[in-house]
Amino acid sequence: MKSIDTLTPCPCGNPAGYSQCCGPLHDGAAAATAEQLMRSRYSAYVLKREDYLLASWHPDTRPASLRLAAQQPPPTWLGLEVRRRQAIDDHHAIVEFVARYRLGGGRAQRQHETSRFVREDGRWYYHDGELKS
Repeated sequence: MKSIDTLTPCPCGNPAGYSQCCGPLHDGAAAATAEQLMRSRYSAYVLKREDYLLASWHPDTRPASLRLAAQQPPPTWLGLEVRRRQAIDDHHAIVEFVARYRLGGGRAQRQHETSRFVREDGRWYYHDGELKS
């Protein structure tokens, strides 16, 4: 797990800082919205918080492991852009985003995804997503 200076902007892009943004979620607080959960999951990828990623993934679709520590070369995350957020109803939402990253010394790449989220017992969970080209 990577450490972070709590006074710097949050990895998800919030200038308020990690301790005011994704930090509390990584420590167990519930996300108020699907977008907030998605942003915290991006920050968890940046910080290699596999524990949080798995805990915030719906059990119906959750993998046993993500093997983040074994990624070679490890990605360097460059930024997040939320393109669309849509509440379907009180328990379902969609967030479309683009996450930029670089592998090793290679060119920057993009992961463009439309993610589906579900809320159960007052907590949002990532369910699944569709990658876009």
